[in-house]
Amino acid sequence: MGRHRKQPEPVFRRGSVIALAGLVPAGVVTVSTASASELNTGEFTALSAAKHEAGTQQAQAAAAATVSDETMHMAKHSGPPVVESVALPQNRAEAQAPAGPLGMPGVAYAAYQNAEKILAQEQPDCHMPWSMLAGIGQIESHQAYGKLDADGNPLEPIYGPVLDGSLYGNNVVPETDGGALDGMTSYARAVGPMQFLPETYRKYAGDGRGIGVSDPQNIYDASLTAGKYLCEGGLDMRDLSQQSRAIMRYNNSMAYVANVMAWETAYRTGVTPHAADLPTI
Repeated sequence: MGRHRKQPEPVFRRGSVIALAGLVPAGVVTVSTASASELNTGEFTALSAAKHEAGTQQAQAAAAATVSDETMHMAKHSGPPVVESVALPQNRAEAQAPAGPLGMPGVAYAAYQNAEKILAQEQPDCHMPWSMLAGIGQIESHQAYGKLDADGNPLEPIYGPVLDGSLYGNNVVPETDGGALDGMTSYARAVGPMQFLPETYRKYAGDGRGIGVSDPQNIYDASLTAGKYLCEGGLDMRDLSQQSRAIMRYNNSMAYVANVMAWETAYRTGVTPHAADLPTI
């Protein structure tokens, strides 16, 4: 299994998203120590619903209009990309692209559609829909916490908790790449908006921008990599059993699968799921 899975610490409510103050450097965004399938809280659902009520349909139509063949970053480089986390300037501006379905950042919406289009060419039998990648992105990082620049980079790097066994329920995962992607030297942690362990990311790395580089922090690259990971082995997302098998590569839990598919349906239909429809483990 390429992904770590996590159970929540007993002192925290299930479904909470917490900042691990003191465990990571300042200026770094961390994902919750809770299971990724539990990241969708009633509070966030209410926020999404409010955005929906404020004009999701108009925003979705505007975002769709901006995502055309001319704006897609189709891969143009032959051979595997160079995998690296590129250092970026501080104080970059948040992208101003029109919001996508249910208020997701327009850049994230474009990245998922871009990944769908590339995969339709490279792995046509997989039938990967952009909405499934959006479901993964919602659960793993709330679409990069809604803060992306125009190129698809989070305004601050996104890291999971250090997998050294110190947090309740977390696996112990030794570092595999000397910290090149996750900044760690002894133990690994997941990286980027789609939350890959470095070793797994390197295996499936996708160049979603067509520049010969794959950066796990970039949502174009990370979403394409997630699609390649889910499609591995000839799986077909139109088959529900194969779809479930693919999603369980992220988290071997049917509750996680149900959460992903609840958000997949939500983004595809524009109807925000109720908190009661999002199971916890």
